[in-house]
Amino acid sequence: MSKLRSAIQAGEFLITAEVAPPKGGDPAHMLEMAKLLKNRVHAVNVTDGSRAVLRMCSLAASALLQQQGIEAVCQVACRDRNCIGLQGDLMGAYALGIRNILALTGDPIKAGDHPQSKGVFELESVRLLQLIDKLNHGIDFNDKPLVDGTVELFAGAAVDPQCGSWSGLQRRFERKLEAGAQFFQSQLITDFERLDKFMTQIAATSGKPILAGIFLLKSAKNAQFINRCVPGVQIPDSIIERLAKAEDPLQEGVKIAAEQVQLARQLCHGVHMMAVKREDLIPQILDLAGISPL
Repeated sequence: MSKLRSAIQAGEFLITAEVAPPKGGDPAHMLEMAKLLKNRVHAVNVTDGSRAVLRMCSLAASALLQQQGIEAVCQVACRDRNCIGLQGDLMGAYALGIRNILALTGDPIKAGDHPQSKGVFELESVRLLQLIDKLNHGIDFNDKPLVDGTVELFAGAAVDPQCGSWSGLQRRFERKLEAGAQFFQSQLITDFERLDKFMTQIAATSGKPILAGIFLLKSAKNAQFINRCVPGVQIPDSIIERLAKAEDPLQEGVKIAAEQVQLARQLCHGVHMMAVKREDLIPQILDLAGISPL
């Protein structure tokens, strides 16, 4: 059983963090950042072509983490592979010792660095969850048996409590639950009142853990960029002003993230930490928030 799954069953406050695979064949920097998270998080998410930007595949990067004794959550997006490719990767992930999968639809091609490429999108996240459930029961997408052994993958999904459509959010969340999602990691959270409403009105009876997305803001400029370029996210002016006035904006961002971890701890089951290119600061954030090593 995966460390993440065991922690969920034990009712622990859950901590995951995100790393990006390298753009190239050398994983040294990714592994260096991930090693700093060892014993501080239950698992490390490996992104799968996030924002449709070219990176090493999440399957290989996750396997490299597992070899270092770092439990991975392998993100799998539907954008770049058809049903055959997705099933092949999922079976391969299991054979390599990867147990945690985050099922994603994937960002649109035009958002990334290869806008001329063609997306596949044969499946989307709900149907991918259904596919994983089939594999876990020993059958493929066409209901044919897996003659060389079943898999046992622990599947999670993304959720956006700040989604503009409340009914759409509820409907999508319920569909992912029905499809077999065992845990949920949220997008970047800035509106904790909205998170509280989501937890009490939608997620309360699900019985599945919700991890709030906490993002390290490095400067006011960084926050303004996110407001411009990340759909559905609106970082409050008060936080931008706080970063702008700080003598050391990065350290102020660390403090803000720690405060948000403390808020999330009162509302949901865990946090998903995102500190793009500064994963080394996640232990400091957790220390400030009063989260002890595992």
